[in-house]
Amino acid sequence: MTEESIFLDYVGDNPRMRILQYLIEGRDFDYTLTDMLNAGVSWGTLNQIIPKLVTLEILVKTRKIGRATLYKINQKNMVAKQFIVLYDTLILQQLRALEQKTQIIA
Repeated sequence: MTEESIFLDYVGDNPRMRILQYLIEGRDFDYTLTDMLNAGVSWGTLNQIIPKLVTLEILVKTRKIGRATLYKINQKNMVAKQFIVLYDTLILQQLRALEQKTQIIA
């Protein structure tokens, strides 16, 4: 069973958005392709999407460890920045609504 995501409710639940959400949530870290499998997408899909996101400069290659290349979201890219702002705004909105609901109950 997967957890509901307010971000995916707004932008659509598809492999590209799942990968972006995963990278936005861990925006200060870099990840291998194997790590990104935790986003809930298949290996084949990951190998199709990651090169496209690198070409669009939404992702950047950060380093290589052995044969593994590590990637992270490009926080200097304007499109990536907008996704991050949207994600943060939706999470804050959800937290405020939850806080208000809790105050009403208490």
